[in-house]
Amino acid sequence: MEFKNTKSIFTQIGDDVKDKIMEGEYKESGKIPSTRELAGIVGVNPNTTIKAYSVLQQEGIIYTQRGKGYFVSEGAKNIILKSKQEEFFTDTLPETVETANKLGISFEELQNYLKELYHEEK
Repeated sequence: MEFKNTKSIFTQIGDDVKDKIMEGEYKESGKIPSTRELAGIVGVNPNTTIKAYSVLQQEGIIYTQRGKGYFVSEGAKNIILKSKQEEFFTDTLPETVETANKLGISFEELQNYLKELYHEEK
């Protein structure tokens, strides 16, 4: 895993776990790697993965069973989806609109481009 300078490493690890849940690699109610296993996989100190898992637990995305390990919570995909949608509407979209304004891209131009992108996706 390659880390970016824009977010903390533990946040990026948590985001990667969320992506794997959304993609179905980690199933709801399914076991996920231990903090030690994941630390070895991504090449970080186990304390970093412990912190990432702690945040994911606080968000209700994963849970632990004493002596058995970490598991994906039922409804985790929905929690992640809602969180990512909120992030899109509060962070990504306003930044995009601000950039478009700075570049002199009109609302109509942006709207037409978005329509094209949506059409290409279908």
